[in-house]
Amino acid sequence: MADTFLTRAFDLTTGSREAAVDITDRCAAFLDETAGGRDGLLNVFVPHATAGIAVIETGAGSDDDLLAALRDLLPADDRWRHRHGSAGHGRDHVLPALVPPHATLPVVEGRLALGTWQSVVLVDTNRDNPRRTVRLSFLGA
Repeated sequence: MADTFLTRAFDLTTGSREAAVDITDRCAAFLDETAGGRDGLLNVFVPHATAGIAVIETGAGSDDDLLAALRDLLPADDRWRHRHGSAGHGRDHVLPALVPPHATLPVVEGRLALGTWQSVVLVDTNRDNPRRTVRLSFLGA
């Protein structure tokens, strides 16, 4: 079977607060449509300077803990040189250095090969831009 590369984007709204949005189901649905039971890689990418992708546990408080840790590491105050937008917005532009704007994940027999408690999460601390795009790309053989 020939190598395959398929890509698709979807939009979501994160709201006016910091957010950790579980997008695992969207990733799985994309693979159901594109992977055809094959092995490969799923790349998840957000083309934004103020958002990232994390693979973490959700639903047991870890997603809120991540946001709290980011608030501790990147306070929303006036220390930042990047000053447009709401107060402390410069921290949002540092976020992708800690939570990268991409993740590449293994796909086995058409399904994400995540650990039992792992989820794919869009992390967005930017209260000024609630509209986000996520690009999913499957590379399979």
